[in-house]
Amino acid sequence: MTDSDLTRSQDRAVAMWLLICCALVFAMVILGGFTRLTGSGLSMVDWRPLMGWLPPFTDAEWQHVFDRYQQSPEFQKVNSHMDVAAFKGIFWLEFLHRLLGRTIGIVFLVPLIFFFARGYIKSAEWPKYLLMFILGGLQGVLGWYMVKSGLVDVPHVSQYRLTAHLVAAFLIYAYMFWVAMSLLFPADGKRKHSWYNKSLGLTVLMSVTIISGGFVAGLKAGKIYNTFPMMGDDWVPPGTMALQPFWRNFFDNMTTVQLDHRILAITTLIVVVGFWCKARSADLPPRSRPAVNALLHTVMLQIVLGITTLLMAVPVILGAMHQAVAMVLFTISLYILHSLRRV
Repeated sequence: MTDSDLTRSQDRAVAMWLLICCALVFAMVILGGFTRLTGSGLSMVDWRPLMGWLPPFTDAEWQHVFDRYQQSPEFQKVNSHMDVAAFKGIFWLEFLHRLLGRTIGIVFLVPLIFFFARGYIKSAEWPKYLLMFILGGLQGVLGWYMVKSGLVDVPHVSQYRLTAHLVAAFLIYAYMFWVAMSLLFPADGKRKHSWYNKSLGLTVLMSVTIISGGFVAGLKAGKIYNTFPMMGDDWVPPGTMALQPFWRNFFDNMTTVQLDHRILAITTLIVVVGFWCKARSADLPPRSRPAVNALLHTVMLQIVLGITTLLMAVPVILGAMHQAVAMVLFTISLYILHSLRRV
């Protein structure tokens, strides 16, 4: 095997490891959606990042955990009817969410040490991977910071912290995915494709739409105005700019937040359709074309899912699927963007 072949083999191994980590982060986001939609996120009122690997086993341990939950605002104001058996139903999802986060840390760290030791990752590339590890750790801290906002007075997490937690997950995912793609598809040129900026603009639009969806989720804004295309009897319902100063409406007003997400989602659909129509006659790299087709199909699925989820007042399964397809759409957009760099 030549040195070039050996390097390519090592790069593929590192890329596969990063894509496995991406898949786990994807699962983490989906499980987080289930946790939020089932009201399980505030069931664990402490954070033990190193010692929290094991759940309660004995009746005494379960009672101790439940006693702590009974002191929380959520139990006192929302779930005071719960006994230990009912509490277990919400505890397990949050526990699995945290367990998966710890598992991702191990799946990332152990191969990282191996790849460093064996020279698969050159010393000049170490900062990239160390940054990934640091960001993953900070994401755990941010997750607890989010949960803490719902353990004081009002039993709901801050929509700002929830959205920040979601965006951070997407950023970590995007960073690992981009590095993996760069290992699998090394740049074969020095200039960006003429469509690179178009693709970048589309990716930014999708990102803003996802961020707006985070505020919809954080405010539970999908529970109101469960009609489409109008919001109740209006295109722009009353109270859209009821808060002062006016900018607060875009983050704190349920009506405005839902309206924003609708506008951004439909705008994304229109832009993707236009992108696809023009791309059919464009001189795109071979690996871009199937992805552009997938982008069109996925955005249509996402719009149908979003409308159905809204009309049915956000059932758990549909809400989680909507979040999952958003991540698929984001992944396809990143793939297309990557395929257009330095060609």
